[in-house]
Amino acid sequence: MARTPSNMLPLGTMAPNFSLPDTITSNTLSLHTIKGNTATVLMFICNHCPFVIHVNQELVALAKDYTDKGISFAAISSNDVENYPDDSPELMKSTAIEEGYTFPYLYDETQEVAKAYDAACTPDFYIFNKALKLVYRGQLDDSRPSNGISVTGSDIRAALDAILNDTAIPEKQKPSIGCNIKWKN
Repeated sequence: MARTPSNMLPLGTMAPNFSLPDTITSNTLSLHTIKGNTATVLMFICNHCPFVIHVNQELVALAKDYTDKGISFAAISSNDVENYPDDSPELMKSTAIEEGYTFPYLYDETQEVAKAYDAACTPDFYIFNKALKLVYRGQLDDSRPSNGISVTGSDIRAALDAILNDTAIPEKQKPSIGCNIKWKN
């Protein structure tokens, strides 16, 4: 299992706009369509990665806990589905339904969105404030498959709570670790 870290896009970066199909609804959604009134959480994930499978239920819990507070969530899969058919849009929809995703699961077929966000791994997390400026990027928490640490979402939760309480977001932000995004040749 590869262990690829986040690239850690510079804080303050404006969220690059995009328009992608939602595999759940078949609607095309843009960044401005999904933008939250308080913050927006973008998650680069995929179906087959053990690191994502390990945290899936916490992703669902995060959305459940924070969506009604003006924070929106969206997941994006940018993997090459020709070489990784488990990540196809049809199976993305199945995974979203099985896992109980309450957020869009967007398909980045051209991989241009992943490149614009400098995404490197799955899962890779980005939090943008209401002005769509990057205020957090990195890991969900310290848990990884087989390390014995419980999945809590503590790093993301601390950042979201800071936004909601209008306090400083922790400056120490650790890169996420996961499978590399499966780039097309």
